[in-house]
Amino acid sequence: MRQIPLGLRLPDRAVFTTFLPARNSEALEYARRVASGECAGLTWLCGPAGAGKTHLLQAVCAAASERMRAGYVPLAELAPLGVGVLEGLNLQCLCLDDLDAVVGKPDWEHAIFGLLREAEEGGGRLVLAAHAPPALMPWALRDLGSRCAAGAVFQLRVLDEAEQQAALRLRARVRGFELPQETLQWLQRRFPRDMRALYELLDTLDEAALVAQRRLTIPFIREVLGAAGRAPGSET
Repeated sequence: MRQIPLGLRLPDRAVFTTFLPARNSEALEYARRVASGECAGLTWLCGPAGAGKTHLLQAVCAAASERMRAGYVPLAELAPLGVGVLEGLNLQCLCLDDLDAVVGKPDWEHAIFGLLREAEEGGGRLVLAAHAPPALMPWALRDLGSRCAAGAVFQLRVLDEAEQQAALRLRARVRGFELPQETLQWLQRRFPRDMRALYELLDTLDEAALVAQRRLTIPFIREVLGAAGRAPGSET
């Protein structure tokens, strides 16, 4: 685990090698350049839930931390603590997730504007993520919206069914096992096709399989999910 500001920690698997590019290859390549120090200034990632924004932000932070002071701040989680969470960070690469939670609030926007000016003047990197592009956000400070829109903006696309299967296989390989095709199809048919939820489910099943010394077969998955009270309501 990597230690970051505010006592938060990044998941070990939130790295570039576990991010399936698919139709988001341009955003992935640019994110790598930001983390390597090649690109500075503001980067904006947008897209619906499950498109990979959080994964990519955390991957930038993890890679950048190898060569500079970097941090990841999930605003949806930390906004209730107040705008003070953005004070005194002193980072060369700052990744702010869930901008939707604070945009439209003048105190937060003034603080983010200050961070952006620091990044621009000091050659730093500010990577932001929200559901919508800057032009469609309900800004309180129009100048901040304009500055964000002038940065590098990338729209992430949700993975289709085949791409989801490839992403789950990649996640499984990183964890050291192969995921059978029939198991993949069974999971996709019976659970919401949100990648964050599917990743969490896969991690849970893999941990259970390691403890039980079992393969991730469909009967074993039914057994684990039934014991956890997470079994699907219908089987067809």
